[in-house]
Amino acid sequence: MITSARNRWLKDIRRLRRSKDEGRWLLEGPHLLQEALSTGVELEVTLATEEFLTAAASYSGSEAARVLRDLPRPPLCVDAALLDDLADADSPKGLVAIARREPCRLADIAVEHEDESVYVFADGLQDPGNLGALVRVIEAAGAAGLLLGQGSCRLSHPRAVRASAGSLLRLPAVENVTAGEVDRHLSTGCLTRPTRWLGLAPRGGTDLYSADLTGPLVLAVGGEGPGLGSPVAERADELVTIPTAGRVESLNATVAAAVVLFEIARRRREERKEC
Repeated sequence: MITSARNRWLKDIRRLRRSKDEGRWLLEGPHLLQEALSTGVELEVTLATEEFLTAAASYSGSEAARVLRDLPRPPLCVDAALLDDLADADSPKGLVAIARREPCRLADIAVEHEDESVYVFADGLQDPGNLGALVRVIEAAGAAGLLLGQGSCRLSHPRAVRASAGSLLRLPAVENVTAGEVDRHLSTGCLTRPTRWLGLAPRGGTDLYSADLTGPLVLAVGGEGPGLGSPVAERADELVTIPTAGRVESLNATVAAAVVLFEIARRRREERKEC
């Protein structure tokens, strides 16, 4: 059992919580580990408390028991107090892993041949919980991927990974890209129509429910508070505003993106029915 805070793996976990380590992600809890295993992500090491192992052995049909059976090698046992000291208040207790995952590049973002591709460009999104939730929304709405602008939270932030509930392990997502780089990449595809940029604006834009949502789109979402930066707002072909009732002036960035993405999906389903 690991009983020293100076253990190399515990030091690595502390480092991964504080800063980016290219190609290494911290995964916490059986659900994320199961998602990693199902997507072929390599687990460098897995650590579990004695209490977690005992509980998993007592309930053979639980998610914890299943993930332990699927691990390529047994986890290292670690003192529970040491692992708790490393965890956020809301993180799953008892099971963590360090995963090897190569960064996604812009070239890995598919440029679809059909004209219904939707990409999300996040401009200065800094809250890791919002980022993880946004990735989950993007996958659920059937969009093609996330393009993370400069000044945004890192994709591998443990809270972002947890909030995505596994979506960050599946969805193509690239960080530290500019609008110009995105345009150049998307122009390499075989789309019959140019990709349009829609910028989310809290006020003053075209009403979402009357906006043109056809064709390949990049939905640009701003950061918490400041919204879209000037370069991205100026790049947008059209600014779109979600109408709100009462005295609510704006929505959380992820909530706003969800409203727009599912409106795009709804509108396109209706159009396919009509055809």
